[in-house]
Amino acid sequence: MMNLDKSKKYWNPYFGGVMLGLVLLAAIYTAGRGLGASGAVKSVLVTGMEAVAPSHVESTPFYKEYFASHSGNPMKSWLVFEMLGLVVGGFVSGAMSGRLKFKVEHSPKITSRKRIIFAVLGGIFFGLGSQLGRGCTSGAALSGMAVLSLGGFITMIFIFGTAFALAYFARKLWI
Repeated sequence: MMNLDKSKKYWNPYFGGVMLGLVLLAAIYTAGRGLGASGAVKSVLVTGMEAVAPSHVESTPFYKEYFASHSGNPMKSWLVFEMLGLVVGGFVSGAMSGRLKFKVEHSPKITSRKRIIFAVLGGIFFGLGSQLGRGCTSGAALSGMAVLSLGGFITMIFIFGTAFALAYFARKLWI
């Protein structure tokens, strides 16, 4: 059983869920779109690629299509500002609750290095999956469910179903 430090207060998960729902509702009301993270990451990567290898960007159909569908600078996308707000908000939240530390949390059964390797691999698989699924969990599942899209509900079922099915095999990374 994991020993949590009781001096560090965490939000009630139900309160956090309600707050996430209210943020999603506010995004749909003000921006006309739901939440999502993969679009912001794509904007940053495409802009970075254009700065580093402009000739490659001009000769690649993916980049041409991306720039044709996004008028102006991709870094001015509202999703980029959403992600900046997420990073700043997480930093402020961690600072206010006394949890702002540079450390790697992991099970005593594995090393910090192994935890970082699996976290990076998980992030890579998640990024690839978000591109294959045309959006991350925020965009595809939460925002899809908020507008009662059948695809949003199916996406959420598969996200949690896959996580449940694979948790047995990855449990030693956390327990």
